Formats: sequence, C-alpha cells, structure tokens
Amino acid sequence: MAEAADRGPGPGPAPGADPEPDPCPAPESHEGPLTIYLVKQLELAIRSFMDEALRPFGLTTFQYTALTVLQHRGTLSSAQLARRSFVRPQTMHEIVRSLEERGLIERAHAPGNRRTMEARLTRAGKELLAACAPAVQKLEDRLLHGMPEKRRSAFRQGLEDGLVSLTGRHHG
Repeated sequence: MAEAADRGPGPGPAPGADPEPDPCPAPESHEGPLTIYLVKQLELAIRSFMDEALRPFGLTTFQYTALTVLQHRGTLSSAQLARRSFVRPQTMHEIVRSLEERGLIERAHAPGNRRTMEARLTRAGKELLAACAPAVQKLEDRLLHGMPEKRRSAFRQGLEDGLVSLTGRHHG
C-alpha cells in the first residue's frame, strides 16, 4: 500500500477517453494521502509502540489482543478468537499454544461439542493484563495528547464508524 501511495496516480485514461466511474469516489475535498493509508500508518506505529511497552511483560501485541478479547468476551474457540483479534486461524493457533504454555489461558472442550476447544483466561492471565494496563494506558494517553476532548470523541467516533462501514459490526 505504501508503494502505491508513494507512486501517486497511474497514467489514467487516454486523452479523449471516457473514464470509468469510480465505485467509491473520494470526497471532493480529499487532499493528501488516502485515509486508509493514514490508518495503516497509525496501526503500524501503535503496534511498534505496543510491542515495546509489552516486552517487559513477555507479550506481543497479538498476544495482548487475544488476552483482552478473552477478558471482554469470556470463553471463545480459537477460530472465534482469530476473527475478533483480526489474525489468521493459523496465527491464532500459535498464539493460543504459547499463552496456554505460559498458563495465561486454559482450554477445555466446548459444552455439547467435544471437537471444539474453547479458551478462557486464567487467574495468571487476568493478573498479567492488570499489570500491563498502566503501560497500555500510557500509550493511549500519548496517542491522544494535545487533542482537545471534543476532537478525541470525534476521532473515536470516526474510527468506529469506519469499522462499522467495512465490517458491519459495532465495536464491543
């Protein structure tokens, strides 16, 4: 995506040709990088800072995300956890395995379905999340530093609206 953004627009239609209509036209006032490019850059920066903040706790951003999803959702299968953590099932399998080895989650057969294993936080997982909370809050505060409260709310609402537009799901 970065390479395409760096190159700028392609050659465009031949002179005199009718351009094909854009199914998702940009707003008329759109200048600068695409919003999706900015969101991706923000995501990459957040992930880098999150990995750094979580390193003392022995966690990656992906592991932390899986733990917080379990904290909010309770018991989930690996497939459900992968969807809610925005990673591939194969990646989640490795994350679950490592978190289980550390005693941060435990898995058991789903009630009524012996083929499905569900994960849930252990006491150690809950304690580790509580220990991580100040470092994560510090990063959140850094992200929003200097942004007036009204803009913070609008920023959050814009991100949530974009998520709903793309996925059809509300956050939470």
